[in-house]
Amino acid sequence: MSLPTPGLAALPTRDAVRAALQADAPLTALVSGVVDYVEEGLAYPYIELGDSLETPANAHDRHGSEVLQTLHIWSQYRGFAQGLTIAARVMQALDHTPLAITGHRWCWTRFVSLQTLTDPEPPGDIRHLPMAFRIGTEVDPT
Repeated sequence: MSLPTPGLAALPTRDAVRAALQADAPLTALVSGVVDYVEEGLAYPYIELGDSLETPANAHDRHGSEVLQTLHIWSQYRGFAQGLTIAARVMQALDHTPLAITGHRWCWTRFVSLQTLTDPEPPGDIRHLPMAFRIGTEVDPT
């Protein structure tokens, strides 16, 4: 039996996460953008795609990967209510929701963690909420 050649899942998974978030109208109404790179002057609040960590999740008859994808929610709202509202919508858009991952078959998406942070740099008015999801994929056999 010949297996399809494995390919890294991190980049197409990032692309699929970003596309899913950008396609969610209630979410896009809450933020100024979902970006891979933050251009200077981007209005708050926004979501930045953060680090990706890929580990193999192979089986005897197929190649697979797990991608831990971190998202960063940035806000200048006084307090965490705005950021947590955005995080709740991100959760609805991604957790247990199928993704279209180029070259791979989506298996599952699970919420991993959320943290609320205040940027300590003066003037201390930036709220940062890192949020992580673990996404399981298999190499598309076609």
